[in-house]
Amino acid sequence: MSSDLDRLSAGALGWLVRNLDYFDPYSASARPLEHGKAKAALELALLCHCWARLGDEDDARLGKATAVVRTVWQHPDFPRLITGSPRYAAQYALVYAALAPDGIDDTQCRAGLARLTDDDLSPRGKSPYQRLEFRYYADKAGVRHTIEPYEELAGQNVLVTLAAAAPGTDRPDQADQPAPGDAPPDSTASDDAPPVTIAEAYGITHSAFYFSDFGRTGPALSDDAVAGATELVRRTLEYCVRHDWWDLVAELVMSQACLGADPLRTPLGVAAVECLARAQRPDGAIPGRSASTRATAAEPAGAFFEKAYHTTLVTALMSLAVSSARAS
Repeated sequence: MSSDLDRLSAGALGWLVRNLDYFDPYSASARPLEHGKAKAALELALLCHCWARLGDEDDARLGKATAVVRTVWQHPDFPRLITGSPRYAAQYALVYAALAPDGIDDTQCRAGLARLTDDDLSPRGKSPYQRLEFRYYADKAGVRHTIEPYEELAGQNVLVTLAAAAPGTDRPDQADQPAPGDAPPDSTASDDAPPVTIAEAYGITHSAFYFSDFGRTGPALSDDAVAGATELVRRTLEYCVRHDWWDLVAELVMSQACLGADPLRTPLGVAAVECLARAQRPDGAIPGRSASTRATAAEPAGAFFEKAYHTTLVTALMSLAVSSARAS
């Protein structure tokens, strides 16, 4: 199975590197929506940041991707682009600074941090999930803030609260989870109901990433919390594999690694990798977030990238995290 994971990784990373122009907001291939342009560039920077720590930092493919990030990060217009949406301005400014490549002129990053207000860097008005996310990137950017320690955030987080909640109980944090770009598969007409909502599932996975620094450290959770979170992830992954929800399959497998498990030692983990391998095209792309929303070969190149890049990137990131955990 490790060879299957290696092939999945090689294909995904290869496709991403061959399509680097689409991640550059200032290239001829850039997408028309400014928020989308910034988001793709930030996600590429996250991949490079984790790739350098989890994989081979001398990999020529990583060098090519990092070169694009370095160029974009120093473009004089990029700070305006990442703060163009008031809803995301503070969050993106932190991510911009936190993921800045080593050795660049960070004047623009520091200027963006200087514009953040006390409210931006406090718990005020933020859900438990949002406070975790802001703390993670603020810490990585070296910014002082007043958000609670990870130990306190853990008890309020969806990884713990949803694991403890009985089916049908209130889920107070669900409205503030990261939202996917596509509609979820329709399970309302059958008894095959998902264990959590799609928005909650993204909150679960991203929380596992932040609590473990994307698999670099053990999760900042108690043993009981890890056990509950692991079971919650397992049940959600089982549902997503069954429904070919590829984006969440990749994120949930990575979450298992972040929680200290080896997904490839379980039948479900093997089935999840096989699910992604079946979805992967010969060129290495995973063509969408799910089977029901996949891009077709007939779509223009830019539209195909729009649908395929995120799931392909998450699959590459998952494969790096799982391989790194198995090697350690």
